[in-house]
Amino acid sequence: MPDSSAHVILGIDPGSLFTGFGVIQKRGRTLRRLQSGRIRLPRQAPPEQRFACLLEELDRVIEAASPDHVAVEDVFSHRNARSALMLGQARGVVLAATGRRGLAVTAYPPATIKKAVSGHGRAAKGQIQRMVQVLLGLDEVPSEDEADALAAAICHAMIGAQEATVARAARARKRRPNR
Repeated sequence: MPDSSAHVILGIDPGSLFTGFGVIQKRGRTLRRLQSGRIRLPRQAPPEQRFACLLEELDRVIEAASPDHVAVEDVFSHRNARSALMLGQARGVVLAATGRRGLAVTAYPPATIKKAVSGHGRAAKGQIQRMVQVLLGLDEVPSEDEADALAAAICHAMIGAQEATVARAARARKRRPNR
């Protein structure tokens, strides 16, 4: 019988050359990495081929992970409009891959993810990598893309739990008779 208290969360850090992914399991207050890595897209290929490759690889990750939830790092504004457009297109591929499987995606701004993982919304990449290593008890520091994806999943595990607690408290208040 599956453990209904355990949730599998897939975190994704979209990119046009590298897309990080991280799958964690949340059971109670315990977080455990199940799988993580980086999808490397062919640099010289035209965008349509790169994004087709991304879609195929994400399908494999989703199939293997069977996540209950998906968290993605939201696209932040870039000074370079072309880079922002490519990131937006990569995020669209993520939404298409998850949408085909009926999975809802929760997007978190980078500052929210950083704050959930490190306690500070302006933490440096190295700090996030190290905190992800500590929080998940990893032997090695994950790559930047992998750490960002795992951080998105951790953020969802923490914020999702807080939102559920607030919702339960609100329902309990509604059920209490007025005095």
